[in-house]
Amino acid sequence: MANNMAEEVKLFKTWSNIFGLRVVWALKLKGIEYEAIDEDLSNKSALLLQYNPVYKKVPVLVHNGKPVSESLLILEYIDETWNQNPILPEDPFERARQRFLAKFNEEKLLPTIWAIFTKEGKDREEAMAASVENLKFVEEELKGKKFFGSEKIGLADLVFGWMANLIGIFEEVIGLKIVDERYPLLLAWMQEFYELPVIKDTWPPHDKMIIKYQALYENYHPAK
Repeated sequence: MANNMAEEVKLFKTWSNIFGLRVVWALKLKGIEYEAIDEDLSNKSALLLQYNPVYKKVPVLVHNGKPVSESLLILEYIDETWNQNPILPEDPFERARQRFLAKFNEEKLLPTIWAIFTKEGKDREEAMAASVENLKFVEEELKGKKFFGSEKIGLADLVFGWMANLIGIFEEVIGLKIVDERYPLLLAWMQEFYELPVIKDTWPPHDKMIIKYQALYENYHPAK
């Protein structure tokens, strides 16, 4: 059963934040109605600071006045609060695997991809080498599966979901291929995930993303 009228769900996010987007996907998969509140992180609202006084950042989910912050914790909260369309499997081993993959994304894959975008010279070469190893691991995890959770979207798919959009934007801005034909299963998954009906309409406007990340790139790599 979807969200009932007695429940109030708000999501503090930004228009482009990948961590907020994974929460949007979870809510849509569950069929939960919510109010989206887009923050300006250069001028954070009093409500955001009230609901997340420790980290002072998005996303924050507010359910009946109670705030939950940190996107991975929010995803698990959503799954435990609304039972329909579970994003974590019942099997304890598979649940642990999905959580491991989520942790792997946060601590290894995402930082090395980000370093390719922000670093140059030897530091970028090292980030590229680390990314190759990380992407090989992700490719292996998709063998024999349509999604990371096998035949349906799970926690790991939501967490890795940023790749389906942001990898292409990074590649366009820096003129460098990151995910290529060495990773056919990952490329297929990225295309499949991007086009899913529940996902497709949530992507930020491509032109705005290019402008944003072009400016970021120039900030990290000022003209000499």
